[in-house]
Amino acid sequence: KVYPEKTAKRRAKHLNVHQSGKSDCGVKSNIKSIPGVMTIRGCAYAGSKGVVWGPIKDMVHISHGPVGCGQYSWGSRRNYYVGTTGIDSFVTLQFTSDFQEKDIVFGGDKKLVKVLDEIQELFPLNHGITIQSECPIGLIGDDIEAVSRSKSKEYGGKTIVPVRCEGFRGVSQSLGHHIANDAVRDWIFDKLDPDGKPKFEPTPYDVAIIGDYNIGGDAWSSRILLEEMGLRVIAQWSGDGSLAELEATPKAKLNILHCYRSMELHLAPY
Repeated sequence: KVYPEKTAKRRAKHLNVHQSGKSDCGVKSNIKSIPGVMTIRGCAYAGSKGVVWGPIKDMVHISHGPVGCGQYSWGSRRNYYVGTTGIDSFVTLQFTSDFQEKDIVFGGDKKLVKVLDEIQELFPLNHGITIQSECPIGLIGDDIEAVSRSKSKEYGGKTIVPVRCEGFRGVSQSLGHHIANDAVRDWIFDKLDPDGKPKFEPTPYDVAIIGDYNIGGDAWSSRILLEEMGLRVIAQWSGDGSLAELEATPKAKLNILHCYRSMELHLAPY
């Protein structure tokens, strides 16, 4: 009753009372979200930062934009990991560039540079950084790719991955999964030296677990079973995963796919 007329009309499709004897209550579901309106359904940013990249434990993942998206995505998934938080693992920490109005007007590249420098100073043991772009980044045209290349060179070749996962790109988080996977292909796989990485001796029994985020420790259980079969798990994507495991994946003899919806593979050329 307190809804404005326009909102009440829209919400009427989603609220109803179940009546005894009827098979359903007539609620309409599975429709597209409205960009800019907070719903329980995620956006492209949520799919990239919250699902694919966020569980990679030894990389710092920056929510680049206003603080709200970072706060909303912080600590909402139980991606278990082994490591010391703040030293060599950063899954449960939240990093944001905290955009303000002046950053929207004048651009946020300088702020991003400052954030990257602070991360390098405060968390020097991180193995890489991703820049998860929120809606304003795409709207104002910040060149996060140029910043990534420049700072990577300055830091001696550190892996810095710009991810164009602005929420408005998709009305659900699924597109964010694909954008994140494309970023792995373009900014990690395509920069590997085939002769120099990964730095381990491959075996005929190397496998990678793809599309498992170790929510509650399930990837650990899968890993135990596979290793008891005599296989060697060289990568988990991306629960309890690491940058080195991403880099090693093209050397796997078999990719074991748990969730195709969140992981499309680009490993064929390798």
